[in-house]
Amino acid sequence: MLKKIGISKNTFRELFVIAMPMVVSQGAFALMMFTDRLFMSKIDPAHMAAALGGGVAAFFSLSLFMGTLSYANALVAQYFGAGSFEKCPKVLSQGLILCLLSTPIILLLGYLLSDIFVAMGHTEAQAELEFSYYQVLMWGASFTLAKACIASYFAGIGRARVVMIADVTGVLVNVPLSWALIFGHAGFPELGLVGAALGTVISTIFTLALYGVYYFSKEHRETFKVDNSFVYDKRILKRFLRLGLPSGVEMFLNVAAFNLFLLMFQSYGVVAGASAAIVFNWDMMSFVPMIGLNIGIISLIGRYVGAQNMSKTNEVIRASFLIALSYSGLLMVLFITMRASLVDLFLSAGGDYQEIHDLASYMMLGLSSYVMADAIILVSGGVLRGAGDTRWLMIASVSLHWAMLIAQYVVIKVLVLGPRTAWIIFVAMLLSIAAVYLLRLLGGAWRTEEALKGVMVEH
Repeated sequence: MLKKIGISKNTFRELFVIAMPMVVSQGAFALMMFTDRLFMSKIDPAHMAAALGGGVAAFFSLSLFMGTLSYANALVAQYFGAGSFEKCPKVLSQGLILCLLSTPIILLLGYLLSDIFVAMGHTEAQAELEFSYYQVLMWGASFTLAKACIASYFAGIGRARVVMIADVTGVLVNVPLSWALIFGHAGFPELGLVGAALGTVISTIFTLALYGVYYFSKEHRETFKVDNSFVYDKRILKRFLRLGLPSGVEMFLNVAAFNLFLLMFQSYGVVAGASAAIVFNWDMMSFVPMIGLNIGIISLIGRYVGAQNMSKTNEVIRASFLIALSYSGLLMVLFITMRASLVDLFLSAGGDYQEIHDLASYMMLGLSSYVMADAIILVSGGVLRGAGDTRWLMIASVSLHWAMLIAQYVVIKVLVLGPRTAWIIFVAMLLSIAAVYLLRLLGGAWRTEEALKGVMVEH
């Protein structure tokens, strides 16, 4: 079957070997967030909604830096494909320099955005919960960024198993630790939402230390000349910023648009906020593992762009669509047929949560309709990002996200229409992004000889 659609077994196996550990790694992260919000749901819907709001706000605050630093994956893969092994760890060194420089900016951001929850119309009680969760995550932000950078490095050199082992181990630490800190078990104080955030930060530090063990192992140090990599390299840093900064700006503006939409959506009240938390939990369990595939695609495409092997690039694209669309198709069926049961998992027995059940079940239909769009976005975006087409991605994605946000403002704040209308607009935006990305991928402007040569230039 693979030969009929132009995919060799070796290419499929290569993609699977890199992407599958990343899928497991990202799935473990999704599980960690899922269990935190599930624990919050056992307190009350307001805590669950606050975990979503505070978590998204923290991700927004870090998104510019996270998007930039995560581009280490493609840069490392390109050097790896070109056979410049000694430059791979130098990319990580430049990333860690950027991480250190960003720390005071992040702390200032955490202070400046402290009133955003109240400004978006949330009740004082909900805003206080959201800010307590947000503040702890921001204090641990430097560890989060360093972890993202070193994970991208290992993905870039094809050591996806290292990422999987480190991240899964971190989650195995996080889940029981958060449970103990949230509910006050095993001798720990009962900290509620703050306990969930502390558990996340502590497990991140543990995971980062585990990455360090692998990075400084003898075999890795000798193969990649790690001891000579702890230098400021102006040429690599400029290339990092030239290609990575558009990805960071894209992530920042897109997350800003999504965050503002979510905060506006939560201004409908606890019913809408809790419904969104439930649906986005299931969205996360489907979307985040596919980010693992996206990371694998970026790594392989970057490698073949560095090696100037476009026939292999075509095979990777076909194999990626086969995997992503098959996985998303199964999820679509699950979300349609089991939506009521999936919603009820987050609703405590005996409570009067009929309004939340009805709205969340309706929103699950929207989720089922856009999971296939997510697959197209992640495959197409991964290919274009790995090939260095980051400026176009930034312009196209940001334009569509902010057009959606303007439409949401009119619907929610001006026309004061209901949450179901706002949800339809959100779904339509994702379908539009999928169509635009696919057209760019098929158009081929990103793969001309001149464009690919420009990607590899160090200036």
